Amino acid sequence: MSGVRALSYVTPTPIQLQAIPPILQGQDLVGLAQTGTGKTAAFVLPILQRLSQGQRGCVRALIIAPTRELAEQIHETTQGLGKQTRLRSVTVYGGVNITPQIQKLRGKAEIVVACPGRLLDHIRQKTINLSHVEVLVLDEADRMFDMGFLPDIRKILNHLPAHRQTLLFSATMPDDIKRLAHDILRNPVTVQINYTLPLTTVSHALYPVEHHHKNTLLMKLLQHTDTESVLIFTRTKQRAKSVAQRLKKAGYVATSLQGNMSQNQRQAALDGFRKGSFKILVATDIAARGIDVSHISHVINFDMPDTVEAYTHRIGRTGRAAKTGDAFTLTTQNDNAMVRAIETALGMKLERRKLEDFDYTSPPARSTSAAPLQQSQRHYRRTGAKRAGSQMSSDSKPRYHGTGAKPFDKRRSSHAAYSSGSSARKPHSSHN
Repeated sequence: MSGVRALSYVTPTPIQLQAIPPILQGQDLVGLAQTGTGKTAAFVLPILQRLSQGQRGCVRALIIAPTRELAEQIHETTQGLGKQTRLRSVTVYGGVNITPQIQKLRGKAEIVVACPGRLLDHIRQKTINLSHVEVLVLDEADRMFDMGFLPDIRKILNHLPAHRQTLLFSATMPDDIKRLAHDILRNPVTVQINYTLPLTTVSHALYPVEHHHKNTLLMKLLQHTDTESVLIFTRTKQRAKSVAQRLKKAGYVATSLQGNMSQNQRQAALDGFRKGSFKILVATDIAARGIDVSHISHVINFDMPDTVEAYTHRIGRTGRAAKTGDAFTLTTQNDNAMVRAIETALGMKLERRKLEDFDYTSPPARSTSAAPLQQSQRHYRRTGAKRAGSQMSSDSKPRYHGTGAKPFDKRRSSHAAYSSGSSARKPHSSHN
């Protein structure tokens, strides 16, 4: 209980109330809950209770997560809650030197939190012994499926004892995850916490705009909005980096989180955002897995996500712990089909907003690299010369710079600053 008190856990969340009892009874479980509902503690607490008794010095619990950030977040929660148990936890993931991980595994940890690829490396090198695993947790299984990890998961299962407790947590339940659950779980208990819908503490708004106006609109939107901490999602790593750079040039305390960064850089960005050193974090979907920050006031989709499930994951980063949050999405005409799919899933029409003092009709900005680029394209058409393997990189495309912005002390503007394109119903607040 000392670890629970140290992390300021007072009232159990719905997923914790429903999942912890059957897990303590040793039953397999499928937990359908979105990000921000407290599901990590829902499986960590019973694991610590179980492992506090019995053999020490061997891997008895294996937790598999899709990303390094999520693995670290689970590891930190395990250490915090289990501070007085003297149980040891180790993280195993790629992108860093494998040797320190081997040394830590030799230290006889009881809990391993791993990403699938690097875990398989350790299995092949025989640097990890999984023959004593009593509990297997697959966290964010739907995201592991999206990232193509299911074949790796099945390979890992071949190295685990057949007699074990298996817990599967997922925000959504695509058919492949259903088949996996059917294959590996024994008479599981299913706990479902509104898994198909985003948190009802989140207010949604769409900002229709031409693609070349996105950067400028983002700057204006931040100027008009009273924010605490903002998480911005982009579709690509390059765009996450460039958007963060524009924000920093405009005076915002911003950073990015994307796959091209080293693990130390990623951890520094995540820690800085969590502690409030950075007020804005620009991230891709994959890199943002594991962001566990309770004070995010706004999620902004700079790019529309590819699926309804991804939209759910993104906006689940705000409106946590019974607080309200806002989710803004910059949409182009190409996003209309996804907008309809999201509205169908939500059972409501999303509000369309326009900034009254924003020029939506201005032509695309002309960058200094545009003329050389056009000349190069004309030369290519004249000569027809195609060099093998040469492709235009995203860095050589014209960049559109937004207008300057003032620091983060602007108050939220009144609704007069927006003109609403529809009378949308907003979700009712709840303590879900």
